[in-house]
Amino acid sequence: MTSARDLTFVLGGARSGKSGYAERLATTASCPVTYIATAQRGGDAEFASRIARHRERRPAHWRVIEADHDLAAALAQADEPGACVLIDCLTLWLATLLCPIGHDAPRDDWSCLIDGFMAALEAPRAQLIVVSNEIGWGIVPLGAATRLYVDELGRLNQRVAAAAARVTLMVAGLPVAVKP
Repeated sequence: MTSARDLTFVLGGARSGKSGYAERLATTASCPVTYIATAQRGGDAEFASRIARHRERRPAHWRVIEADHDLAAALAQADEPGACVLIDCLTLWLATLLCPIGHDAPRDDWSCLIDGFMAALEAPRAQLIVVSNEIGWGIVPLGAATRLYVDELGRLNQRVAAAAARVTLMVAGLPVAVKP
């Protein structure tokens, strides 16, 4: 069994190259890869095009799990010794919790779902690569819902970074080692 030391956290801004970098890491893992996609279906044509580009980039032999709100359950489904699990990305997953499609308020259980995911990261059996956006470098958002999202993503990123053995920040397509 591996430990949480087998967790690589890749974060960066929009179009920083974080997904491509994480996919390259998974490709070099020399083991079966499961890709956990967190983007919810729906939305507009531009977002559907983004999802299609991600699908086209992935090797056809990778197993894909489309996660819903329960990311811990999706991880449990993929977590096995000798495997690599790539989760892309926490940013979209958190959006499904705090801004669920068709609802005006966050899910009642959003905090518990985050805690459940963090518990799942404590002792994984697979090599894990987790992707997220770093969005807290801008101005303080005006709306309460947007402030909640930015604050909670910052807290989630801090928790995952603390659990990770390796943290890489992507800047203009270049990986910058943050941890160790």
